[in-house]
Amino acid sequence: MTYTRPTTPRESMRQRFQGSSMQTEQGVLRASIMVTLLISAFGITFGILSGSFSIAFDGIYALVDASMSVLALIVANLIASYTSSRAAAGPLRARFSTGFWHLEPIVLGLNGVLLVAVSVYALVNAIGSLLAGGHALEFDFAIVYAVVTLAACTAMAMLETKANRSIKSDFVALDAKAWIMSGGITAALLVAFCGGYLVQGTRLEWISPYIDPAVLALVCAVIIPLPVSNIRQALTDILLVAPDDLTAHVHEVAKGVLKDYGFLSYRAYIAKVGRAKQVELYFIVPTGLPPRRVEEWDAIRDRIGDAIGHESPDRWLTIAFTADPAWAD
Repeated sequence: MTYTRPTTPRESMRQRFQGSSMQTEQGVLRASIMVTLLISAFGITFGILSGSFSIAFDGIYALVDASMSVLALIVANLIASYTSSRAAAGPLRARFSTGFWHLEPIVLGLNGVLLVAVSVYALVNAIGSLLAGGHALEFDFAIVYAVVTLAACTAMAMLETKANRSIKSDFVALDAKAWIMSGGITAALLVAFCGGYLVQGTRLEWISPYIDPAVLALVCAVIIPLPVSNIRQALTDILLVAPDDLTAHVHEVAKGVLKDYGFLSYRAYIAKVGRAKQVELYFIVPTGLPPRRVEEWDAIRDRIGDAIGHESPDRWLTIAFTADPAWAD
């Protein structure tokens, strides 16, 4: 007789959290949204208490990021629902018969644009505050905020980076990058606030009013360029620009098929849309080619699909054969 120790409620809760929250794209994003909202409320509150524009900006930045994470979660759920049950019918599937992958780069691009816009606005305000002589700041409140927030950012960045090794999601990768950025910002704030606290009562106390706007301006100048790469990638996907590596691989496979089966030529249409790889191949066969059974053509398709690889619910592969090039152009 085998005895199995019963799972305690605490272990059961931990297993559910690990299984559902940090091992799926949707779970990671949900956890990130909850933590981000807490940090946002924490930052706005402490920004008001300490009189720090940089802390208030950090809270607002987190709020914008959380809003985009909610949108990303909705898109991730739509994609997961579509790829897990393509045969299912429904009003959304009827209207979006080719899937929801195109929404992913739109959300990523919008996220980057909004974060840049918020940062530019904060930079302008910081410069204005510096020119106006700065403002007083309660450094003790500011330091408490920075320590707590830095710990939260570090923990979330580590958890998401680890989880995304198996999930491999652009959304999670972007979110982990955002946590790293937030942690870097908060670390800079902490150093500045500690410096401001230490100069109190010394001959350098005159710099205290300038610390908060100066740090805010520096942080904004650093983070404004960071989302640019994500915006560029999103535009690439929206414009259906074919990735060089995938394009070269598909053409290599297609040329091999021409050689093996004696086809005349081919047309390849390739794009990457978010996480989806879309490939359409049209092979021009000689006129008068002896007929083949449908199963034989399917076997050729299977061979081509295996050679192209990347088989997953996020691969959209179409392979057609025709003797009329007009059908392929």
